[in-house]
Amino acid sequence: MGILSKLFGNSTKKESKSMSNVKLAVIYYSMGGTNYQLSKWAEEGAKEVGAEVKVLKVPELAPESAIEGNPAWKAHVEATKDVPEVSLDDLEWADAIIFSVPTRFGNMPSQMKQFLDTTGGLWFNGKLVNKVVSAMSSAQNSHGGQEATILSLYTTMYHWGAIVATPGYSDPVIFSSGGNPYGTSVTVDQNGKMVEDVENTVKYQAKRTVQVAEWVKKGNQ
Repeated sequence: MGILSKLFGNSTKKESKSMSNVKLAVIYYSMGGTNYQLSKWAEEGAKEVGAEVKVLKVPELAPESAIEGNPAWKAHVEATKDVPEVSLDDLEWADAIIFSVPTRFGNMPSQMKQFLDTTGGLWFNGKLVNKVVSAMSSAQNSHGGQEATILSLYTTMYHWGAIVATPGYSDPVIFSSGGNPYGTSVTVDQNGKMVEDVENTVKYQAKRTVQVAEWVKKGNQ
């Protein structure tokens, strides 16, 4: 891990001292608040390296009756009522995008999939090419499908022509929070609490995503 830190970790730490001109959209779906919290940590990490950040939620598709019948879900919806919903304009605005979603049978939630399915016009006109993207996920079990969920998101990104920026094992912090090279993932217990301590991993992933996006922007200038 010392070699990895020298090769990759230090470069990110140096980057954090400089200002970035990257525009980052953090797009999430959350029922109980886990992926909202991951998104807020990503926002903090990206702002530390000077990125302009928008935290955005995808539209809810579940009926009101389902939300009303779940106190935790209802409370989270109320607590995040002022978080703006993502639009296609936000995708076009962003240089980089971080997605954060819970797993649904090893796949992304229908709410996120429905939004991604509306991006055909942007895709057709080449507006999503070279967007730098990364993803995070959660589940109630340590092998509950987090990796498959992240990979399902990346499948869509390959069709966009986006540049996927995974954390890999580019910094020792990855190992301290479960070691998921595809993107940060976290286990959530029956009380809705995160099992692993992933805050620093999320912030590192956000900084790395911004760093790669900055390289891409500079290369296009």
